[in-house]
Amino acid sequence: MDIKNPLYKNQGIHVITALFTVEDGKFKVLLIKRNNEPFKDMWILVGGACYNNETVEEAMKREMFEKTGLKNINTTFFRVYSNPNRSPLMRMLAVVYIGVIDCKKVSIQKKTTKTKDADWFLLDRVPPLGYDHSEILKDATEFLKEKMFDSQIMKGLFPKTFTLPELYKAYQSILDKGLDRRNFRKLLLSSGIIEPTGQLEATSGKKPAKLYKFCEK
Repeated sequence: MDIKNPLYKNQGIHVITALFTVEDGKFKVLLIKRNNEPFKDMWILVGGACYNNETVEEAMKREMFEKTGLKNINTTFFRVYSNPNRSPLMRMLAVVYIGVIDCKKVSIQKKTTKTKDADWFLLDRVPPLGYDHSEILKDATEFLKEKMFDSQIMKGLFPKTFTLPELYKAYQSILDKGLDRRNFRKLLLSSGIIEPTGQLEATSGKKPAKLYKFCEK
């Protein structure tokens, strides 16, 4: 490697997290509104630039905390985006993570020195995003759909116990298509993804609803 080669200069790394939740049975993603150029006043996924004295994992966690106030988020590495023109300032690779969270358990910091706002958006209500974040969000959503029967991912979206109607509504929202309610219940129970807790939850209906939880394995 010839460090004097000009083709090595002016390169950086973005660390980005597509953070998802389910609220009232609706699938949502967390976005932040930029306060600085480029893409000032536009919404983007949570993230920023990696410092040269930290790993990408450390940078991802720092950016998440600085831009939203959230920490200890369960994330998994997703993909690298390397289009040379994805940033108008300089060559910036994007290292992308995917995270899931129960939004009712956290409080989002709405405004920081670098952001004007932060909020959860329904996927069909997401505005045009800065950088290539619309492409990243689309890819991350498709990946998550493929993993919807992985209980380890779903655990991050729900409280410890839930009813089948709540779970059914969330799956329909995430997969964006109708599901047969009876087959859905049989599939989840027979596959060992969920199990009954033996507890009941009072509902507006005549009978209390059974509570379930995700299996440990």
